[in-house]
Amino acid sequence: MKVILSRKGFDSSYGGMPSPILPDGTLLSLPIPSKKDKNSNSPVKYTDLYYGDKNYYILIKELKPRNKIKENYYCHLDPDLKNNNLTTTWEPLFGQENQSLSHLNNNGIGHNDLFLFFGWFKQCEMRNGIYKFVRGAPDLHIIWGYLQVDEKYSNLEEIPKNLLYHPHATQERFINNNSIYTATKKFSKNNELKGFGCFSYNPSLVLTKNGYSRTKWNLPSFFTDVDITYHSKDSFKEEYFVSASKGQEFVMSEDERIEDWAINLIQKSVISN
Repeated sequence: MKVILSRKGFDSSYGGMPSPILPDGTLLSLPIPSKKDKNSNSPVKYTDLYYGDKNYYILIKELKPRNKIKENYYCHLDPDLKNNNLTTTWEPLFGQENQSLSHLNNNGIGHNDLFLFFGWFKQCEMRNGIYKFVRGAPDLHIIWGYLQVDEKYSNLEEIPKNLLYHPHATQERFINNNSIYTATKKFSKNNELKGFGCFSYNPSLVLTKNGYSRTKWNLPSFFTDVDITYHSKDSFKEEYFVSASKGQEFVMSEDERIEDWAINLIQKSVISN
């Protein structure tokens, strides 16, 4: 089983703010805006997605009132790991395309390999009924969910009809390199868990080293023995690991210690699924 650290959710270029760590520990990864998604079979706007009684647009504006996202913006709900009741045929899915997909293909990613999704997060709190980022809270890279690969669809004609709602299931995207990954029904390393899920915050999910900028990570020492794409041995400094600013998918070479690390994170952190 290969493990892939996959960067997903709001960043400085797409969204322009961190995703929130909500007061109850929910890691609410905010999907990036996408004009292309209005052409999908089931387009999704920020106003269609809810946390509690607030849609994502309202939540974003509470957290950052000057955010450039507008009420009519479409979002790229991918990876889609939580049933938001937007379609009756929902399944957990992840799509990838172009250079990032070529990178996964070149590294042989397929059945039973494991995506760990991470992104930029910051603690928030409720003030007078409004969500606000905690003043002085650190910007962190945090692992927020996972998907173990079952099937991979690389041709539009092969995709089952019940999955055609996904934003990557369009002719426009399949003009170029494009694929959709489904999740295994059960996690192969623990059949009591599903092959996908979202995490609730705990410190073991935090990649960023305490007191440093979010791209400087605190990884277990055995990571120095592992090849990580987009990185080299020079990425390991005396005090931290410097994560690459480019690239969405960081594929790690197969190693039992990496597997055990990933399995432990999932078992400790996954919200009941």
